[in-house]
Formats: sequence, C-alpha cells, structure tokens
Amino acid sequence: MTGADVTTARSGGHAALVEYLYGRGLLDESWRAVWHAVPRAPFIPCRAWRQGPTACEPLTTEAERLALIHSDEPVVIQVDDGEADGPGIATSSNSQPSMVARMLRLLLVEPGRRVLEIGSASGYVAALLCRRLGDSAVYSVEIDPGLAHHAAAVLRATGHHPNLACGDGEAGWSDEAPFDRVLATCALRTVPHPLVRQLVPGGILVAPLARDFWSGAIVQLTADGSGSATGRFQGSASYMPMRSHRPAPPPPVAETTCRPTIVTIDPRQLLSLGFALYAGARLPGVRMVHVTRPDGAQVWLQDEHGAAATVSTGEAAYEYGARCLWQEAERVHAEYIALGSPGVHDFGLTVTAHAQQVWLHQPGAVVRPAPAREPAS
Repeated sequence: MTGADVTTARSGGHAALVEYLYGRGLLDESWRAVWHAVPRAPFIPCRAWRQGPTACEPLTTEAERLALIHSDEPVVIQVDDGEADGPGIATSSNSQPSMVARMLRLLLVEPGRRVLEIGSASGYVAALLCRRLGDSAVYSVEIDPGLAHHAAAVLRATGHHPNLACGDGEAGWSDEAPFDRVLATCALRTVPHPLVRQLVPGGILVAPLARDFWSGAIVQLTADGSGSATGRFQGSASYMPMRSHRPAPPPPVAETTCRPTIVTIDPRQLLSLGFALYAGARLPGVRMVHVTRPDGAQVWLQDEHGAAATVSTGEAAYEYGARCLWQEAERVHAEYIALGSPGVHDFGLTVTAHAQQVWLHQPGAVVRPAPAREPAS
C-alpha cells in the first residue's frame, strides 16, 4: 500500500478502505457489499497495538487507533498471550485487510457452504462470513479464552451469531463435521490432518503455512474424500503461528568450528518465495532468517543440530558445525536456477495421513531432501 493509498483509506474511513480493496481486484461485487456492511472498528478492543520492528507499540489515542483500523495494516489485539509484563510480542491480531480479502477469495465460498474458521481472534472474519453465508453456516474455534470471550461478545453486539467454540483448532470441530470449507487464520507448520478429514469430497482448505526455511505462504488445498488433499501455493502470507505450531528455540551453534568459505552468489538471491519453497523441501530442518540492508542483505542458516552459516552481501561466508550449510544453500540455488527459477504458483502441497510433500508443477514431481554436505577432513 503506497503512502497515497494509506492517506486515502484513513481519511475516508472504512468505506475508503473497502473501495481500495475493490479497486485492487481483491473483492468481487458480493464481497464488496459484505465488507461495506461489516465495519472493522467495532471488533478492535480499546487496547490495541501497532506491530513495530522488534516489539509492539501501544496505540495511545483514539485518533491513532482509528487511523490504523482504517488503513490496510494489521492491528495487534493481544501481546504475550495476554500475560502482563511481557516483552510485547504480538500473539493475536486483526489481520491486514488485503490479506483477509485474498484468503476469503481463495476460499471460493457461496451460499449453502458450511465454513470452519480456525482462530476467531477479534471475530471480524467470522462476521464477514456470517454476512455472506448466514450465521448457521459459520463455525469458528479460538484457543485463547480471553479472545474467545471478546469475539463472542462483539459478534453478538454487532448482530452476528455464528457457532463458536473455545478449544484447540488443530483438532478442528469433529462434532459438526463435515465442512465445505476450512479457513485457518493462524500460520501452520504442517496442515493438521483432522482438518483434511473434516472436509467433504471436493472441499477446500485455505491456510497460511510457515516452515523453517520460509516465513509464510498461502496454500489452497482440495480434499479428495479419502483423507488426502492437494493444491498449489498462492502467494506470500504473514500470520502468527498456531500456538502448538510455534517453533522451538534453535540449539546452540557450534561456534568452535568456524570456517570461512567462498561466496559465489549474493545472499539476496535466496530471498524469493519460489526459492524458499524449493530450498525448504531440499533442506528440511534448516532455518533461514535474514535482515535486509540498504546495501544488500545478511542471511543466517541453521539446522537442528547446531550447524550454521552466515553471509552478508559483499562479505565472506562463515560456516559452523558438522555441515557446510552455505555450500549446500548455493548448490540448491544452482538447482533452482537450472529448473528455470519457478515461481510460487509452480509449487504445490499434498497432505495425507502420513506425509506432507511439496511438489513442483504436478503432484507426482515431489521435491525430495538433498544429501547433507560435511566439511572436508
């Protein structure tokens, strides 16, 4: 969203924000009417935050609060799981409106469809679905009791009465299954198989995934009726992780085995989502984090056993531990280039009861793990 777009949306309030989304092609006429009928502001608690670079920044005035609500930005509605005196890490938000619109468009809903939402949060997405499909067709599960209470109260106050439950959305809602659609509004490390089992044949699941090597991508899966689902990735996404899917802290790095190594590519070349999807499948268990700078980027790689590598644009790479992680990353990048640098939509995911496999172009072309490379003795 450009500075001009932010100003237009904020100065015109909710209506301008909806027209901005419509103008970007994110809303069809039916969804446009729904969004106009369901303002965002009533769903945001009085206490809310803006996501900052390292921690959340409290919104201290009503004008500041409304300005953020009427822009295409997320609004944090909980930090530190609701605990006092924490570091101010966002743990729930009312998501960026353009991201919500993209997810709802991918859900392909129409009257008569029953939808299960995983992660009620503020209740706003449930309200949009109620307006489109009717209250009785919408089911929403929230794990946090405080957020579940807030969502239920504001939904009632705004005239929406979906089916609500407080519990772990990883298990879905088996007593009310099957569903025509499942929408996860929290990031998943893997797709919980109960969500696939609870879809009708031909049912659609839309969810943001976050793996070790990449921080967020939307997947749209179609269930086959026998416990499997498959579909393509549909672009990037940034969502807070499902509580049971939060990554564990990385292990200590084997710093005593630091080795310089040759760099043949700029680390910025590793930062496309297409490459991240490919490399995440080729290098399972390897994390990548990065920092962009005016003159380039710094990339940090680490596996679950303490091997690591770091490189910055224009500088040498350093590897630690029992793997040559930077050399592995360069080798996988060369493979990716040889494949024609496929984009996000060229990759897909198949979920079964026993495996979750990333594939390229077609479900049979599974991207399999590469062998690890050890330092020369």
